[in-house]
Amino acid sequence: MNVKMVLPALTEATSPFWRPIKYSLFPPLGLATLAAYLRDDDHVEIQDEHVERLDLDGTPDLVVIQVYITSAYRAYRIADHYRAKGAHVALGGLHVTSLPEEAAGHADTIFLGPGEDTWPAFLADFRRGCAGRVYQSRVRTLTGIPPIRRDLIKRRLYLVPNSIVVSRGCPHVCDFCYKEAFFEGGRSFYTQTVDAALAEIERLPGRHLYFLDDHLFGDRRFATALFDGMRGMGRLWQAAGTVNAVVSSSGLLEAAVESGLRSLFVGFETLDHRNLLEQRKYQNLRRDYGDAIRRLHDLGVMINGSFVFGMDNDDASVFGQTVDWAIDHGIETATFHILTPYPGTALHRRLEAQGRIVVHNWDRYDTRHAVFRPARMSGEELERGYRRAYRHFYRWGSIVRGACAHGDVVARLRHAAYAAGWKKFEPLWDLIIRAKRAGMMLPVLEMILADNQLQQREQAKLRKRLITQAARVDAAPPR
Repeated sequence: MNVKMVLPALTEATSPFWRPIKYSLFPPLGLATLAAYLRDDDHVEIQDEHVERLDLDGTPDLVVIQVYITSAYRAYRIADHYRAKGAHVALGGLHVTSLPEEAAGHADTIFLGPGEDTWPAFLADFRRGCAGRVYQSRVRTLTGIPPIRRDLIKRRLYLVPNSIVVSRGCPHVCDFCYKEAFFEGGRSFYTQTVDAALAEIERLPGRHLYFLDDHLFGDRRFATALFDGMRGMGRLWQAAGTVNAVVSSSGLLEAAVESGLRSLFVGFETLDHRNLLEQRKYQNLRRDYGDAIRRLHDLGVMINGSFVFGMDNDDASVFGQTVDWAIDHGIETATFHILTPYPGTALHRRLEAQGRIVVHNWDRYDTRHAVFRPARMSGEELERGYRRAYRHFYRWGSIVRGACAHGDVVARLRHAAYAAGWKKFEPLWDLIIRAKRAGMMLPVLEMILADNQLQQREQAKLRKRLITQAARVDAAPPR
C-alpha cells in the first residue's frame, strides 16, 4: 500500500517573504505515530509544508491529512486534489473533530478525537475494502502503541527534531482550550507507561529534548517516576507546565531540574483574577505568580510566559501592564495571543450566544486577529495592542532590563542570549530555514540551555537539603 501523510502549512506560516523560526521547530509527531501502525511492506512518506514544498504528483492509495483551524482551507484543497485523482483521503485533527460536517465534505473518512484506537481499526477496514466514513475515538490508552517512525522525519529541517509526547490532553478545563472538544467521549488526560516513555527517550540522539505535552506535570506519580528514570541521562530538556505545578509540587520541580529541565512554558495568561474565573482557569487562582518565577529562576530554569489579551476585563491598559510585569520579573521569552474562540470550545459557545463573533474565516483564527467584539475595547485596539506588546517586550532595552532582573551574571547573559536569539535575529533564521539547515543551530540552543553556575549552586543546595532530610528520617525513633 502506498500512503502519503501531509501536514499542511498554517496560513500564517506561508508568507513568501518571511519564515519565523517557530514554524520550523518541531516535526509532525502525530503523523509519524500513525505511520508506525503500517506494515513493513507499505510505502509511506510524510511531508510537512512548513519546511518543504509539497509534491502533489502521483496517486497514493491513501492520503492522510492532519488539519488545524488555520490550515483547514489549505487542507481541504489538498484533499480535493487527491480525491479527484482517485485516492482515499482521510482527515483528522483538532479542526476535524470540532467541525466534522465541514470536514466530511472533503474526505472519504474522518477521524474524531485521538487516533490510538480508531486508526488501527480503520487500517483493517481499509485493507478489506470496507473503510467507514467516520471513526469516533472511545478507548483512551497509550499502552502498546508502537515506536514512532522517526526514520520518516527529516531531522535537518527542524531546530528541535527531538520532540516527544508522553501523554495526551490535560487534567484542567479552560474555556478557551480545544481540549474538551477533541477528547469528548472519553478520558481527556492519560499517559504512557513510564518504561515506554523512557524507552522512547533512549532512542533519541544527542542531548536536547522538547516535551510537547500540554502539561507534563499533570500526573504527579507519572512525572516523578519519569524524572527519576531520566536522572543521569545527561539530557537538556524543555516542557510546559502550570503555575500551580510550579508553586505547589514540593520536590517534583527539583526532580525535574535534576533530570535536565532547563526551560518551561508557563501559562500565566492574565494578571486579572476576574479573567481567570471567567475562563475557568481555576488552577491559577490564588497562586503567587512572582513566587513561581522565583522558584524557577532559583533553580536555573528559564521561562517562556504565555499571555492572552482580550478577555472581558481587559481594557487598553492591559498590554503595557502585562509587558512591564513580565520584563520586571525577568521572564526570558513571552508568547502573546489574542483571545480566540475556537469552534467546539465553551468560549465559542458563549460568545456566539452573545452575538459577539464577527469573523468566520478560519484563516484569521491564528491568535493574531480579533475575530470577536471585545468587551472593553475595539477589535482594532486589541490587534494594535497585541502587536505593540511584542514590539515592547523584544526591544533591546526591554531585553537588557529583563536580564538585569536576575541576580546572577551568568543568568543575565543567558537571558539576553535566549531572548535576542529568538526575536532579534529573525533575518538570520529566515536564511537558515530557506537553506533547510535549521537543525544545524541545535548546538547553539544546547549551549544556551546548558548548566550555569547559578543552577549548579542551587542543585548543590538541593542535594544537601535532601541528604539532611534523609538523615533526620533515619535518626527519628520508630513509632
